[in-house]
Amino acid sequence: MTVLYKANTVRGAEWARFFAERAPDMPFRLWPDIGDPADVRYLVTWVPPDDIATTFPNIELVFSVGAGVDQFDVTKLPPHIPLLRMLEPGIAETMVEYVTMSVLALHRDLLHFINQQTEQVWREIRITPAKRRRVGVMGLGQLGQAVLERLKAFGFPLLGWNRSPREIEGVTCYADAEALPEFLAQTDILVCLLPLTDETRGILNADLFARLPRGACLVNVGRGPHLIEADFLAALDSGALSGAVLDVAEPEPLPAGHPFWSHPRILLTPHNASMTTPDTAVDYVLDIIARHRRGEDLPGLVDRTRGY
Repeated sequence: MTVLYKANTVRGAEWARFFAERAPDMPFRLWPDIGDPADVRYLVTWVPPDDIATTFPNIELVFSVGAGVDQFDVTKLPPHIPLLRMLEPGIAETMVEYVTMSVLALHRDLLHFINQQTEQVWREIRITPAKRRRVGVMGLGQLGQAVLERLKAFGFPLLGWNRSPREIEGVTCYADAEALPEFLAQTDILVCLLPLTDETRGILNADLFARLPRGACLVNVGRGPHLIEADFLAALDSGALSGAVLDVAEPEPLPAGHPFWSHPRILLTPHNASMTTPDTAVDYVLDIIARHRRGEDLPGLVDRTRGY
């Protein structure tokens, strides 16, 4: 019953060490050293290999090494093989850190001060109290709820929007497409934490930006294809948006000369907002394997009709 890991090789070595400590009787292999494909029962991967079911005829579970699964073509994975999102706590902890940093940077005009330092300009900007800066989060799953919980400490009025209804203490929640305009109209800093699906692809577009208060800011930690680049750049140039923090792009990495690299109102990071922590991720995988063997429900199981 081999576990096969196909992702970052440096972190893969850490996975191997933790598996050896915590499940010494369970064979663990690092791609491309797959051994006998018929022995592979569990696959942990970011970019999946082609034709998983044929390559590994006895596969029982497939894990995404990250919180998203949009990199999978689920039509190529037979429906009897469960696909699971990574729910280990390190992902949420690092995402909360990143989004908090981004919201505070935009709230306290850090992009303007970076540009002023480059230009050797000493000019104060009047502070807006947190109680007057409304932060809205799109996507109220595990990560969205964790982000909102941390932001409560700063006194921002908090809003959330989700496909299905949610109730979160201290957060004004909206659900479904009909409620989206009302949510956007009250959001000064918009955080996108949506999964990438057919419904959410391109959702960050000219129509959405026009519904935000003029001069609003954007944090995109979802996926690059959520964003229509031409609409986004036009919104920045017109003042509809005043700044943005982007951790994702399309393609990744961005090519040299892409306007995001040098735009004065964009802070760009290399898809580094959150990261799976091998220590706790191994515990999550071992727990799911044990649950699967006992025939129990599997936390993180992907609903293929929704794409997450």
